[in-house]
Amino acid sequence: MSTQLRPTDVKRLNRQWRRRTEGRLALLVESVTQPYNLGSILRTCATFGVDQLWLTGNSADPDDPKVGKTALGTAAKVPHTRLSTTAEALDAARADGYKVVAVELAKGAVPLHAAPLEPDVCLAVGAEDHGCSPALLAGADAVTYIPQIGRVGSLNVAVATAIALAEARRREWATFDGEADAPVGN
Repeated sequence: MSTQLRPTDVKRLNRQWRRRTEGRLALLVESVTQPYNLGSILRTCATFGVDQLWLTGNSADPDDPKVGKTALGTAAKVPHTRLSTTAEALDAARADGYKVVAVELAKGAVPLHAAPLEPDVCLAVGAEDHGCSPALLAGADAVTYIPQIGRVGSLNVAVATAIALAEARRREWATFDGEADAPVGN
C-alpha cells in the first residue's frame, strides 16, 4: 500500500535530486499576458530549479496578485529580470552562457525528445495566442516542438513550459542509469 510522504521525507528526497543536478536551466518568457499562466510558469520554474527567468514583451508582472495566486510565493525563489525587447533577452541569455531553444510549432522545429537540451540551456516560450515571435524564432539557436497526437493542436503555454523544463531535467537525470532513489521511508 502506498502512502504520501511526510514533509520531511519530501524535503530529503528533493535535496537528494538537487545534489545530483549540475546543469543550469533558464527560461525566456515572451508576451505571456495571462497572470495565471505566468504564476504557473513561475511555480514550475521553482520546482525544476530554473536559475534565471527573463520576461519580455507584454508579459504579466510577477508582482501582480493574480500571478501570486498560482505562483504561491515562488516568484521570490526564481531570479527574474524584465527586458524591453526580445533581442535584449536573447542577448542576456547568451551573455550568461546559455544556448536558447524556443518551444514552438514552427517550420524546422525538431521534436522535444530530439532537441538540443544539454545543460546550460535557456528554453523560450511565447504568447498564449500566437506563440513565439518571428524575432524570437530567428534569434534562437534551435526550435523544438512537443509532439501531440490528440485532436487538439496546441497546449496551454504553462503546460508546454512544464513539459519542456521537465524534459530538460530528465535528460540530465537519465545519466543515473536507474539509480533513482525510491521514496524515502520505504
